[in-house]
Amino acid sequence: MPSSTMQMFAFILAVLGVVSATVATLLPNWKVSADVGSNIMTAISQMQGLWMDCTWYSTGVFSCSLKYSVLALPAYLQTARTTMVLSCMMATMGLCLAALGLKCTRWGGSYRSKGHTAISAGACFIIAGVLCLVPASWFTNEVITTFMDSKVPKSSKYEPGAAVYVAFVSAGFLLAAGVIFCLSCPGRRGGPLDSGSSHPDKPKQQKLRQEQPTRDQQKQQHREQQSQTEPPEREESHREKLHQEKLQADDCQQEKSVNLERLNLEKDKQYHSPSRTRNQDAKAVYILHDYV
Repeated sequence: MPSSTMQMFAFILAVLGVVSATVATLLPNWKVSADVGSNIMTAISQMQGLWMDCTWYSTGVFSCSLKYSVLALPAYLQTARTTMVLSCMMATMGLCLAALGLKCTRWGGSYRSKGHTAISAGACFIIAGVLCLVPASWFTNEVITTFMDSKVPKSSKYEPGAAVYVAFVSAGFLLAAGVIFCLSCPGRRGGPLDSGSSHPDKPKQQKLRQEQPTRDQQKQQHREQQSQTEPPEREESHREKLHQEKLQADDCQQEKSVNLERLNLEKDKQYHSPSRTRNQDAKAVYILHDYV
């Protein structure tokens, strides 16, 4: 998609094309009398256009006569009239659409609608350029064919005038502008909605609004995943706590057993000391007396 600078350049080309096409349509010098043969000695210059024929006399008088009869004109001249008028109309319509489709303007809708408007303007410019190119080429071909014909007298031979060259230049301007505007196709990333303003900050706000629902959905999915994963984690933590409590209980029992063993050892040491003798059980004594 072309930048706003390229669009402005294309718009300037289109303006130049419209002006030059209008000037070429109105100019009377589509073909000019050729200075060959005996015409070199005469000081008269004849010009023929789409709407009138003009004559420049040696006295400085310049007179023109309109072509009132349409049916009496040759086919290429009638076609040139029609197509040049249509070209000017299409180019003017393209200018109106291009003014709405420019990125640097604040009217015309969102970026997407501006892109479609710019494409329509480009199509109008291309059609206008073709309509301007066809009559200029056909008119030039007829003039050259007549000039090369040996049957035509030298005093009646003409050559292409300045208006034909202006028509060719205007056709080139319009075609170039149309191609640039046709490249203004809105892509996926130019994705604001069709409604809205074309202010440069507005599409960013619309993108943020579009991204907010997706972010909310992601947060909800994350919470659901957390809620699904929380019960196993709680069970594991509960198991770990029980295991730690069991280990602590076992440690306490071991400490108690160790303390009991220490007490028993201390008692045994006391009984085996030489200063004190251990009391014997009466039953054991009784058994020894019986044995004796």
